Amino acid sequence: MDKIELNSLSYDEMKELMVSFGEKAFRGEQLFSYFNRNMGLTLDDIKLLPLQLRDRLKEVGRVNEVRLLKRFDSQLDNTKKYLFLLEDDNIIESVLMEHNHGLTVCISTQVGCSMGCSFCASTKEGRIRNLTPSEMLNQIYLIEKDIDNRISNIVLMGSGEPLDNYDNTLKFLDIIHHPKGHNISFRNITLSTCGIVPRIYDLAKENIPITLSISLHSPFDHIRMEMMPITKRYGIQELMEACRFYERTTRRRITFEYTLIEGVNDRVEDAEELARLLKGLNAHINLIPLNPIKEYDRNRPTTSRIESFKRQLNKRNIQVTIRKEKGSDISASCGQLRRDYLAKK
Repeated sequence: MDKIELNSLSYDEMKELMVSFGEKAFRGEQLFSYFNRNMGLTLDDIKLLPLQLRDRLKEVGRVNEVRLLKRFDSQLDNTKKYLFLLEDDNIIESVLMEHNHGLTVCISTQVGCSMGCSFCASTKEGRIRNLTPSEMLNQIYLIEKDIDNRISNIVLMGSGEPLDNYDNTLKFLDIIHHPKGHNISFRNITLSTCGIVPRIYDLAKENIPITLSISLHSPFDHIRMEMMPITKRYGIQELMEACRFYERTTRRRITFEYTLIEGVNDRVEDAEELARLLKGLNAHINLIPLNPIKEYDRNRPTTSRIESFKRQLNKRNIQVTIRKEKGSDISASCGQLRRDYLAKK
């Protein structure tokens, strides 16, 4: 029988486990806070629990340990890129970025990704497996320990598709937000998806006040299909209906990620159709100039063309920002550093 992954248990699950041992429920609270407030990684160090109880926990459970493998520091800004080693020797990555509003960490939710987006390095070997809640949580905890500072914002936009690992992602959100744990506000968390439509409806019904970010990248099905195979399953119209349902249900603004690719999706007709799609929706567009990878033979537009595209959208009353590139000297876009590291190995 598989052992329980103790540091992936929710607050209620931790209390229920202790009660099943004949212990008081507050012992579960102590263990939950040890993992998620004190960022503990071994049962031997939690002296609040009696030795006999710790031994019982070791009999039925285990602590999933993530190790910091390597850190890369950008010489251009304060961005840091982390590689983490999992217990099964898989490697995942996270990015720490410094902004005016605080420190943001972008974490992985899967080892690899099965979505197949043409311009993304993290999907080139496909999905190897889902991450457990503790493997997501410990990316944050280990980075905080490394920099001796607290993370203020979390983005689920690293390697992997969060909605393709739905149950573990929801559990991660519950644990990281819990007041007895790390107590991060839902409003400081962004979840990015390529558009798994049924799960957008499911997430809307959860009514968690996170920020939903949709990777759109083209307003035309035939162009988006070439970049994002998910479009074959869920067309843009179907995706937009789900987004409108999400906005009505949660009353939360939706962000649309739009990677600008020269000659592909940076034309006036693209801006016009994009504005038509988003009309009446509480939305914001995040323009991302392409970060080229060797497997995708396209270029980023010139600065003047990027600015022109932004003006076209502004003229049509669409809120737009251009994402400032971070850590370009350390391969800080999704999946690049992990692939480079594995290739060298």
